[in-house]
Amino acid sequence: MRRAATEAGLEGAVLVNTCAVTGEAVRQARQTIRRLKRERPEARIIVTGCAAQTEGGRFAAMPEVDAVLGNEEKLTPEAYRSLPDFGVSQEEKLKVNDIMSVRLTAPQMVDMIEGHVRAFIQVQNGCDHRCTFCIIPYGRGNSRSVPMGAVVDQARRLVESGYREIVLTGVDATSYGADLPGSPSLGLLAKTLLKQVPEVARLRLSSIDGIEADRHLLDLIADEPRFMPHLHLSLQHGDDLILKRMKRRHSRAEALTFVAAARALRPGMAFGADLIAGFPTETEEMFCRSMTLAEEAGIEALHVFPYSPRPNTPAARMPQLDRGVIKERARRLRAVGSALSAAHLARMVGTRQRLLVEQNGFAHTENFTRVAVPGLEPRSLVTVTITGQDGRSLTLDAMGAGAGAKAA
Repeated sequence: MRRAATEAGLEGAVLVNTCAVTGEAVRQARQTIRRLKRERPEARIIVTGCAAQTEGGRFAAMPEVDAVLGNEEKLTPEAYRSLPDFGVSQEEKLKVNDIMSVRLTAPQMVDMIEGHVRAFIQVQNGCDHRCTFCIIPYGRGNSRSVPMGAVVDQARRLVESGYREIVLTGVDATSYGADLPGSPSLGLLAKTLLKQVPEVARLRLSSIDGIEADRHLLDLIADEPRFMPHLHLSLQHGDDLILKRMKRRHSRAEALTFVAAARALRPGMAFGADLIAGFPTETEEMFCRSMTLAEEAGIEALHVFPYSPRPNTPAARMPQLDRGVIKERARRLRAVGSALSAAHLARMVGTRQRLLVEQNGFAHTENFTRVAVPGLEPRSLVTVTITGQDGRSLTLDAMGAGAGAKAA
């Protein structure tokens, strides 16, 4: 986006890239826009992203906003060149197309990811599934994939820029390749990338659906040391009836089976997961199944979403729970997540771990556990002994961070 805006000669503007996944995300975006206008009254405020795509008129009606760009438009210099002047009508502010008409996702050929020591490659965009709670397909469009050759070229370019870890990302990453010739899978893409770019030291995936994991992905988990032993799962709930009402494609048993299979292939595998608390019609008994699912699966990092109805989604028309009940269940689910995280940190103390050092005094292990590493060189890969934990991160004593740290 910055490159496209700069190419168009845009100056004196603030670009706000919004999220639509929850009502709270939209509220915070609007709050941020108002704050930015107070702080920089002379700047043009341009709003884009998923909330701009799905609720463009709402943002265009804000007096602080000078233009609204859709998710496709935000990546093209032409959109920034054609922005209206200050003080135009609400209709003239809007430049949002029909995202469902977009058929391709262009590779984003960037040389660096500012502020990060790991690089992200978007290999897929959009989603063909229609989970009843989710508005994202209407913000991102249908599923479309970046050709494998372009992904490999991007990885090679990033390695040449000094990145040692790459993360493959997508809205529905495990649907990768269904729209490409030969229908390559995400697992095959990862295998090919590691073979074609041997300089990649560490490869990760962003959030995936375990039900769509293929043989290639399982092979990587079992046999490829450069494929990191951590996956973030889109679980959403632990009760089968709620999963059906969500239109999810897996059952509780299938989720637990995948986690067990992955851990059997790679001992020490760690998992994060998304869970929604307070989905419409959720009873106390159903909610408790989400808590026990997290415990049975041993989810090390739980990302809890209090349910919020999104415009024009089927779940928004279902019988809603009281907001107080939703917030309380989210609190209880987060408490389970905190206990699981604490137990995970305790298990890691005393182990030898290979870390990628970041720019803020922290690092991450291969299974994506955060480690406080003051004084270690950013971007370096080191092997250390974990000597403690503070409830949020693993820690090192002087020996672990100094003489005991070995360059990897």
